[in-house]
Amino acid sequence: MSEVKTIASWEQFEQLEIRTGTIISAEILKGARKPAYKLQIDFGSFGIKNSSAQITQHYTPEQLVNTTIVAIINFPAKKIAGFKSECLVLGVYEEDGSVVLLKPSQPVINGLKIG
Repeated sequence: MSEVKTIASWEQFEQLEIRTGTIISAEILKGARKPAYKLQIDFGSFGIKNSSAQITQHYTPEQLVNTTIVAIINFPAKKIAGFKSECLVLGVYEEDGSVVLLKPSQPVINGLKIG
């Protein structure tokens, strides 16, 4: 049985801004060490943010556009292959290391809080 690494407090969880957003553009991130896409995501009143996502095994750029996703939008920006990634798109790691995106099962408004 796997063990949890650490126990987070409720206060730590509440500090995360986990929000819904819609991918408005997706293209290959050239120069990345691992295959990745650069995404532009509309988070409604939180604006449009860029993200680098290693989700190339299950998705094409064309499939991603207009997809609603879940992301953490209050992490510090990170440079990846010269690209400024401003949020962390959430997904499930499969045993082979590929990622399946977390997505709402019903249409929702961009920027809604996940809890």
